[in-house]
Amino acid sequence: MTERTVGRTVRGIRAPMIHQGDDIVKIAIRSVLRAAEQERFDLNDRDIIAITESVVARSQGNYVCVNDIAEEVTRKLGDRVAVVHPILSRNRFARILKGIARNRKEVLLMLSYPSDEVGNPIMDPAEMEKQGINSHKDTLTEEEYIRRFGHFQHPFTGVDYLQFYKEIISKEGAKPTIIFSNDVAAIRGMVPGVLVASIHNNEQVKRTITSAEGTNLDPIAVLDLSELCNEPHPTRGYNPTFGLYGSNMADEAETLKLFPRPFNETGDRYVVLVQQGIKAATGKQVEALIYGDGCFKDPVAGIWELADKVVAPDYTDGLVGTPNELKMKYLLDSKHKAHRGQEAERAIKEEILQKERDLKGKMSSEGTTPRRLTDLIGSLCRPFLHPREVEQGGWSLPDLASRAAARC
Repeated sequence: MTERTVGRTVRGIRAPMIHQGDDIVKIAIRSVLRAAEQERFDLNDRDIIAITESVVARSQGNYVCVNDIAEEVTRKLGDRVAVVHPILSRNRFARILKGIARNRKEVLLMLSYPSDEVGNPIMDPAEMEKQGINSHKDTLTEEEYIRRFGHFQHPFTGVDYLQFYKEIISKEGAKPTIIFSNDVAAIRGMVPGVLVASIHNNEQVKRTITSAEGTNLDPIAVLDLSELCNEPHPTRGYNPTFGLYGSNMADEAETLKLFPRPFNETGDRYVVLVQQGIKAATGKQVEALIYGDGCFKDPVAGIWELADKVVAPDYTDGLVGTPNELKMKYLLDSKHKAHRGQEAERAIKEEILQKERDLKGKMSSEGTTPRRLTDLIGSLCRPFLHPREVEQGGWSLPDLASRAAARC
């Protein structure tokens, strides 16, 4: 028997350009089967087909425009609105802010510091410490911020986000007021409508604001981004679970692409339909997921990648759970320290065959990553480019559509 020399294999499958109205399930199945035939690889049970969320949303036509956001804010929050802890992003939040500011009298922007939720800096932590600023309780006005830090530019994008966001609000005719505070309860009483824009702690922030103690405070409406563009609409997109969370700038005008809905018009889940289609064509029981951002933190920039609410908005049942892994190097360095070569290999194989169904808390699994399978797999599916592909004008991505399709 020939020894197996290759472990896990990831293949980037090229697919046609995907447009609104295209059948993403048929395209995914056809692309995988065609690639398997051309490249002469076999599909196996438990193989995973990962589809990037952007092409699912595009096939759905799941888009909104700035005016749609403006109408939602008018209807739900009124003409004076506070926006609490948005991330610093031209692609993710700038266009949302434009919609929030349109038709508003005032927009009060509360920014977290020294960085936003995903690690984008807005002030120098060393300088903040030098000046004795207490990030747990101190609130800075725009004037205080500029006096202390000047015009701080993001070290990677070169953008002064204070001025950038302020200009967006002003150009829409609203009065911009910007404060820097990590005490979200301080927003109470400032304006009648509050929109929580933080991504992963939005529910906690809403609770803190609505339960804050105070006297003579007018009633306020407190919503988060999941509650805008979250209802079915005859002429535009929507997402019933995530609303504006996970949205991206879609063009140079005023359009945003929303996070995809995981089901089609008849209520069928895309991932299940892909799984069933591959089963019918090959007899193999594969798994499937739709993925967005990965979930990792850059060790140099300190920026957390996950700007979506979740890594994978939908996946088949076989991907539920976390890895149940043995720490091989621990076993080789301890229990099987005396074993060598094939003897060591046989011993480890036996450990794997005999391992418990749940290794949580066991020494043999210490050091393995306790993350959900969908988060791990989605992170491994993040796009990459090979230099040769760039030179030739092509693209190579570990998903079912090219970045060219994702941006057309």
